[in-house]
Amino acid sequence: MKVLLLYTTREGQTRKIMQRIAEQLTTDIEYDLVHLKSETMINLSHYQGVLVGSSIRYGYYPQALKKFITENYYELNHMFTAFFGVNMVARKPNKNTPETNLYTRKFLEKSPWKPTMAAVFAGALYYPRYGTLDRNMIRLIMWMGKGETDVKKPIVEYTNWEKVTEFAQNFSQKLVLEMNKKTES
Repeated sequence: MKVLLLYTTREGQTRKIMQRIAEQLTTDIEYDLVHLKSETMINLSHYQGVLVGSSIRYGYYPQALKKFITENYYELNHMFTAFFGVNMVARKPNKNTPETNLYTRKFLEKSPWKPTMAAVFAGALYYPRYGTLDRNMIRLIMWMGKGETDVKKPIVEYTNWEKVTEFAQNFSQKLVLEMNKKTES
């Protein structure tokens, strides 16, 4: 069986999370790992499942993600799919589920695509990689949210890797069960 692991990323943390998920898939699952961009063309008929991961910036998911969903939601809603959001708010214990994380919850409520599974993970700060405006804006947002504001730290990673691994294993198990049900039917 084959799955599509599709992600958007700005500094690479969502790709890093998706790579960890790929490492956890059972050996009978093949996958294509694809960075979603506006011009990305994908034929979903080649896949038995799709996992999409995307980060936010200033409260918004990328246009490429919205375009992909608009063009493919009907097919996505008829397959085994999952979504995970990546944002800094998810570093807080009471904001790290799809139900309690405002950004992920609103995204899923408004989306015509209804994934089979969903999760949210905290991302990472890459202050040295940000331009001056982004660095100052993100620092202000982190200060207001009582997060890390030291722009000299190269990477401040908040991702809970155990939670990522658990999600990956659940995704893998549920996908295999779903495919076995379809085979038996």
